[in-house]
Amino acid sequence: MPESNRTPNSYFCYMRSIFLSGLGIWFINATYQPHVPEKIEINGIAQGTTYHIIYYAPDSIIKKAQVDSILDKIDSSLSLYKTYSLINQFNNSTIGIFPDIHFKTVVNKAIQVYQQTNGLFDITVGPLTAAWGFGPNKIKDIPDSAAIREILPCVSSRLLYWDRDMLKKKKACVKLDANGIAQGYSVDVLAAFFEHQGIRNYVIELGGEIRIKGHKYPGNEKMKIGIESPGDDPEFSLIEKVVWLEKGAITTSGNYRRYYESDGKKITHLINPKTGYSLQNELISVTVYANDAITADGYDNALMAMGLTKAMDFVEKRKNIAAHFIYRKVDGTIADTMSKRFAALFKP
Repeated sequence: MPESNRTPNSYFCYMRSIFLSGLGIWFINATYQPHVPEKIEINGIAQGTTYHIIYYAPDSIIKKAQVDSILDKIDSSLSLYKTYSLINQFNNSTIGIFPDIHFKTVVNKAIQVYQQTNGLFDITVGPLTAAWGFGPNKIKDIPDSAAIREILPCVSSRLLYWDRDMLKKKKACVKLDANGIAQGYSVDVLAAFFEHQGIRNYVIELGGEIRIKGHKYPGNEKMKIGIESPGDDPEFSLIEKVVWLEKGAITTSGNYRRYYESDGKKITHLINPKTGYSLQNELISVTVYANDAITADGYDNALMAMGLTKAMDFVEKRKNIAAHFIYRKVDGTIADTMSKRFAALFKP
C-alpha cells in the first residue's frame, strides 16, 4: 500500500507489523494483512558433506551463496583438505601461527572439552587420524604398535599454549584435527548469521549436526528431530526416537559410518587419543543435546570413548548437556538408554 493511501490507523498497524516481523513475530490484523512466513529451504554441499536449512520468513532473506561463503571462510581456517588453510599452516609450522577468530574459538573450546573429559577429546589427535588413514592422504599400511608409540608423545592439548594472540606448540610434531568439533561450530556460526538477519525460526543441519530455533509454520509447532537407527542391521530399526525442540543443538557421534576393515578388524575414525587405537566398547552411537552445537559436537566423541556407564555418569553430573545412547548388550542385542534431561525432549 503506498504511504499516501494509508489511513493513520492502517499506517500504525503497518509499522507495528514491520517491527514485530523483525522479532520473528507474525500476526493478522483486520486493517492490514502482513506477509505470512513461508517455508524456505537451502541445500548444498560443504565440508565434505551436505547441508540442509529450513527457515521461515516472508521472503528469501538469506541466499545459498551467503551460506556457502560463510562455510568456505570457515574451511579456509579449519579444513585439513584445503592446503592453504590456517590449520594446515599450523600443522606445518615448527612453532605456531596467528589464527583468525574461527580457529581461536574452536581451539579454545577444544581445550576446554579436553580438560573436562580428562583428555578423551583432543584436537591434537591429527597425527593419529592421519596414521590410520582418516586424513586427506591415503595410507598403504595401518600403523603397528611401534608407530603408535612414536606418535603418542605428539598428542596432547597440553602441548598447546597461547603467547598473546599467537597459538604455539611445544613440539613441532603437534598437529591439529578439528573434524570432531568444527562442523558443530560451523552450524553455530550459521545460526548467529540467521539471528543477525532477523530470522527467529529455523533448522540448520550440516553433516548431521543440527541447530534449532523457534517453531514451524503453519501450526506453531515445535521442531521435530528424528534419531536415526544406525547402519543397515535390521535390529537397529527397532530403535527410533523423535525429539521436540524449540531451541538448542543436537549432534551425533557413531562408529557405524566411517570405518574400514583390516585383517578382520573394524577400524573406525573415532580414535582414543590416549591409546592411539580405534574405540572399542559397547557404544554404537551417542546423540548429545546442548544449547549450542560446538558444545554438543565437542562432547559426543568423548562420551563415545568413555563407554556407557562412565558416559552416563558424566552427563548426569552436568546441566549443560543431555545424551541418548545406542549400545550393544552382552548378548549381542541392540538397546538404547538416555539421561534424565534428554528424556524430557520427547514431550511435544
